[in-house]
Amino acid sequence: MINKTASHPSIEALIASDPASNAVTHIVDQLQPSVVQVRNRRRGGGTGVIWRTDGSIVTNYHVVGNASEVQIGLFDGRTLTATVSDRNPTLDLALLKADTTDLPAAPVDDSSTLQVGELVLAIGHPWGQPWVVTAGIVSGLGNVTITNTNQQVQYIRSDVRLAPGNSGGPLLNARGAVVGINAMIFGGDLSVAIPSHAAITWIAGLPSRRITLGIQVQTVELPGTLRRGSLAQRKAGVMIVGVNPNGPASKATLSVGDVLVDVSGMPVENTAALLEALARRDATEIIKLNVLRGGALTTVDVHVDASEQIV
Repeated sequence: MINKTASHPSIEALIASDPASNAVTHIVDQLQPSVVQVRNRRRGGGTGVIWRTDGSIVTNYHVVGNASEVQIGLFDGRTLTATVSDRNPTLDLALLKADTTDLPAAPVDDSSTLQVGELVLAIGHPWGQPWVVTAGIVSGLGNVTITNTNQQVQYIRSDVRLAPGNSGGPLLNARGAVVGINAMIFGGDLSVAIPSHAAITWIAGLPSRRITLGIQVQTVELPGTLRRGSLAQRKAGVMIVGVNPNGPASKATLSVGDVLVDVSGMPVENTAALLEALARRDATEIIKLNVLRGGALTTVDVHVDASEQIV
C-alpha cells in the first residue's frame, strides 16, 4: 500500500493563475471532442476516449460488461452505435468500434514516465453530467493483485475527483495527452486509473490490431552527440536487436543496430511507443521510419504486415 502524499499547495489556486488557467482551457478545448459518453442500458452510463480515427474507443470493462453493443454520445451531438470488439476484465478495459472514420483521436503518452506530484486532469460524465473537467496530482504509482488470480496489474493513483459516470474516461497529463483510463473511486479523494502503457500494450497485442515489422527491439539511451537538430529533445530510441529474415524490416534493409526514432512522424522512445505507433497505422500503407544508422539519420520505407511476429 502506498501512502498518500502529504497535502500540497491548492491545485485550485495553481490552476487559477492566468498562465495555468489558459493552458488548462486549451487542453480542455482540444480534448473534449475526443471524449465520448458510453450508454449501456443494463449498466447505466460511463465515459470513453477515442483511441483512433477509425472508430476505436477505449473504456472500462465494467462499463460495458457482457453487452455486445452500446450507444456512444459524441461532443458534436451525434449518437452512434458501437460494438464491443474486445474486452479485458483483468485490466478492466474494453475496446469499442464505431462504424465511422472521422473521429478525433486523443493523443496518448507513455505513462511509464509519469511521476508522483505531476498535475493531471480528468474529463468525463459524472452522474450523467456532460464533459465535466476535474484536476489533481498523481499521488501514487504501483501494482494491485487481482483476487483469485494473483496477477499484478499496474495503476495510477491520484486525487482527481471522480464520480460514477467518469469510469472509462481519460486521465490527462499537463501536455494534454492520455496517460491513464479512469477506473475506480475509493472515497472522496482517491481515484485509480489504468496506465496508458498497459492499454497500449493490450490493444497492440490483439490479433486484429497487430501490425508488425518482424523485428526484436530494446530501448537504448541516445548519446549526447546524436541529440541535435530534430533529435535535440530526445533521450532514447528503440534499437533493433533481431530481424526476421522473411519480415517487412528485412525486405526494407533494416538491420541489427539500427535505432528507430520516429514511425510515420510519431516519436518512438521506448517499446510501448513503438507498439502504439504501429497500432495507429493501417496494414496496407507504407510506413516511414526515421532511423539512426552509423550516427546519421536516414528514412526507410516499410511495407507492413498484420501477423503474429514480435513487433
